[in-house]
Formats: sequence, C-alpha cells, structure tokens
Amino acid sequence: MLLAPRHDLNRLEANLRGAQAITAALMLDVMTQACAPFAAHSRAAQGRVHRLIDAGAWTDAALALLELELPQWKIRRLVQENGEWLCTLSKQPQLPLGLDEVSEATHEVLPLAILSALLQARCAVIAGTTGSTAVPAVRPSAGHAVSCDNFA
Repeated sequence: MLLAPRHDLNRLEANLRGAQAITAALMLDVMTQACAPFAAHSRAAQGRVHRLIDAGAWTDAALALLELELPQWKIRRLVQENGEWLCTLSKQPQLPLGLDEVSEATHEVLPLAILSALLQARCAVIAGTTGSTAVPAVRPSAGHAVSCDNFA
C-alpha cells in the first residue's frame, strides 16, 4: 500500500484540526491514509488497535498506533494548557529541544492532538527531513583516544 499524496495528508490534517470529537471513521482515515505500513504489522498488533477503537479507548488507540507506526518517535511532552492539549513527539527526548527534531500539535481533544502530531511526524519522515540532525555525525577513529585535560 502506498502513502497518500501530500494534498490528501493536508486534507486529513485539516479534518483532524476541525474535528470536535474523535470517531472510528476518523481514526480509520488516519490508519489508511497516513500509516502505510499498518497493513504490514502482525494481525495481533492490528487487532489490538482495532479492539481499542471498538472499545472507544481513543487515547490508548492513538498511542498504540504511534508505537506501531513510528517506533523511533516518543512522546516528549503532553500537557494541557488553556483547554488545549499540546503533544510533542521527539526522536531523541534526552537531547535539549534545540538539538532534537520534534513534531508538535495542539487540539482540545487529547487523542486528536496525538494523531495530529503523529501525522506531522509521518510527513517529516516522508519528506526525509528527519535524516538531518543539528548534531553532526562523527566517524569512529582508528587508534587510541587520549584525554589532554588537566584534572589537577
């Protein structure tokens, strides 16, 4: 299954932003349009997400979908301010914000904030922007490393 074109993802993002509540249809739209590898997961993993959707456990379903689709992305921050949820996803949460690549989204409904951040992270992965980091990669050197610091 191929990913939807960027304009379809923009439409899906607009649908998420404009939604007042999460529905099974909206969740399935995210799964089919933004999560191409979802069909490649085991039946048990797919069944878990579908059972959570059937039970109406929207937040758990959104978190399970995030874990399946973008396992390298973790929730860095999840906070509610002024009636809106802010969800920040991070590839390396142990780094300071300035050095990390993040995906942020806000919404009045928690699972919709998580799904919106997931969609932004998916778009970043598709665009290939997550391959570059602010910290340069260093090749391992052959030989011995010597510390020249004076600890006295």
